Amino acid sequence: MFRLFPTLLFVLFSAVAMAEVADVYEFDAANEETRFQNLTEELRCPKCQNQNIADSDAPISQDMRDEVYRMIQGGASDEQIMDALEARFGEFIRYKPKVEKRTILLWATPAIAVFGGFLIVAGVVIRSRRGASQATALTAEEKVRAEKILAESNQDKST
Repeated sequence: MFRLFPTLLFVLFSAVAMAEVADVYEFDAANEETRFQNLTEELRCPKCQNQNIADSDAPISQDMRDEVYRMIQGGASDEQIMDALEARFGEFIRYKPKVEKRTILLWATPAIAVFGGFLIVAGVVIRSRRGASQATALTAEEKVRAEKILAESNQDKST
């Protein structure tokens, strides 16, 4: 029994030590919690590649989550929070960059790709219809030649 007690203590405290502390933020209203979740999902972790600060375990993401929480509690708007964090960490942290003169091509690319695809499909359809309507009948000389070839073919099969 005496040997079992230290082992039991070791297992008990190691499980507590390994337990991960989850971020717990308390909000006054459900919409603030939703705002917090949306903002933390729209902000990219500066340390982790392609991971938002809601999912990242990096200490910098923890700091950013704390800052977002603090600013929400302070009554800041979403844009004020995004601008403050962008000023501190750079434009890289936004998953959705602002629509500006230099980012307009980025935002317009999907529409351009869809429009280009539509033009290609329309061109293929028009070309195939035009090709089908331009099929001409055989001339008298071509008909005689085709009948001659068919007759020779039938003669070869019968022999």
